Amino acid sequence: MTAPSNPDPEPRDTPGAGGGTDVPRPGVGGGIAPGETPPAESGTGTGTGPYRPLRRGWATGPLLALWVIAVVFALFFLVYAIVLATD
Repeated sequence: MTAPSNPDPEPRDTPGAGGGTDVPRPGVGGGIAPGETPPAESGTGTGTGPYRPLRRGWATGPLLALWVIAVVFALFFLVYAIVLATD
């Protein structure tokens, strides 16, 4: 059985944590060595490039089809109400 890992490792054994003498310290105040941090969010996205408006979507055809279905639906219930009222 292996021992559980320590969530708070010893700084002198952790590279880049400001511990041992072999860790490079860039700048005056120390810090993280290059290559130890992931890139920023803007460098990993796929949504780069100029904005292009959509060419398809809720254009005339789909909206016209929805309106026709809605009118037929309303006419059906109107005729049904008239038939029930005349009986």
